[in-house]
Amino acid sequence: MNPALSRPVSIFTEGSPNPNSMKFVVNFELVPAGLSFDYAAPGDALLDGKASPLVVALFGFDFVRRVFISANFVTITKDEETDWDDVMFELKLFLKEYFGEKKPVFAQRTMDANTTKVDMDSETVQKIKAVLDQYIKPAVESDGGAISFYSFDEPSGTVKVLLQGSCSGCPSSTLTLKAGIENLLTRLVPEVKLVEAEGV
Repeated sequence: MNPALSRPVSIFTEGSPNPNSMKFVVNFELVPAGLSFDYAAPGDALLDGKASPLVVALFGFDFVRRVFISANFVTITKDEETDWDDVMFELKLFLKEYFGEKKPVFAQRTMDANTTKVDMDSETVQKIKAVLDQYIKPAVESDGGAISFYSFDEPSGTVKVLLQGSCSGCPSSTLTLKAGIENLLTRLVPEVKLVEAEGV
């Protein structure tokens, strides 16, 4: 490897409420603010709009079951049988070399497909998104996951959100959704009556 092409990479790990998910945090941005990518199966890493050579490589580890990328971290979900103590060093070393050699996280077509799109939201939806961004996203991201707005049904007052990363399949995500997110949204945005997770 040409040392001129390498960059200093530091990686630290953080556990998450989901015991099978581990957050690998790096010292630079992987994804522009507001974007995140969830891969529930190896084939997802080949799809238009989210193609990722990094994720293809990570699914090459036979214990990897899910990969999530956001901000400056990668959350990896392993199978039940594997112990983190047995694979943590191997994964950290792999990521350190991958990023150190400046290999691409995403295919160019993924970057092209995810340039900012401007949506015209209703006033209520704008308020819901603001609460999610300011109060809820930082807490969820600190646990290695992500939450994003999916839809709002005005007549019933139902907000649907997408839970990704370590939140997917996490035993405590339903409790978080009802006790934390729903309470906050119904208090700050009176039009909201109910919060549900989409696709969980």
